[in-house]
Amino acid sequence: MLRPVLAAFLIAMIAAGRASADDAATVSIATDRPAVTDSSVVVPLGSVQDENGFEDAVSQGQRSLDGPEMLLRFGVASKTELRLTAPDYYSQAGGIAGFGDLAVGMKRQLGPTPGGFDASLVLTLSLPTGATGISSRGYDPSAQLPWSRALSSNWTAAGMLSVYCPTVQRRRDTTGETTFLLDRQLTKMWDAFVEYAGDFPEQGGPRHLLHFGAACKLTPHHQLDLHAGLSFSSAATDNFIGIGYSFRFQAVRR
Repeated sequence: MLRPVLAAFLIAMIAAGRASADDAATVSIATDRPAVTDSSVVVPLGSVQDENGFEDAVSQGQRSLDGPEMLLRFGVASKTELRLTAPDYYSQAGGIAGFGDLAVGMKRQLGPTPGGFDASLVLTLSLPTGATGISSRGYDPSAQLPWSRALSSNWTAAGMLSVYCPTVQRRRDTTGETTFLLDRQLTKMWDAFVEYAGDFPEQGGPRHLLHFGAACKLTPHHQLDLHAGLSFSSAATDNFIGIGYSFRFQAVRR
């Protein structure tokens, strides 16, 4: 199943080779991590962005680890990217371990708008490739609408409206999610954020999360991040902490 998916991404990247890569060299990296809220912009045309991380979480007294949280983003048009989410490896103390599901998707940038808003539409389909006990065993679609707006030279507000349709015990559990984030540019290299995320599933109670993080742009195309979160609802993970590294390079030039 993986070969046709990877072949489609390769063909798309080759097709993008007719376009210029001049803009990519001057555009600073903008990642979909570590916040729950995705970036409201796409990666530059002809470039590849690799976002990775590891997370240590505690839920109801059980500790779990997962990684590498790999998201590959391919710029195939001036406002369109293709996306490949590689399977994560999950390990729970005294419990199950194995790889999760592969996901493919696309992001289309809708902004900037006259009001100064950036926004994008993200469509994703998760494929049942993971291990028993970890995979949902279903084809699970989702849609996200991330947005952002600069409030000043140092402050940015952002958020995201999402709908997920995961398979839980062979049934769809349609879940709405809303996030709101404030980001502060601390120095030329460092910025920090605080974020709220709320999930509202059809089955079970809502899940509320308070999330903090910081990112350091080592260069315009390389970023390190740290983040931590805690829940204030019994249905969510108790707390987690994570670290990540992302980079971008120009894969196709004229």
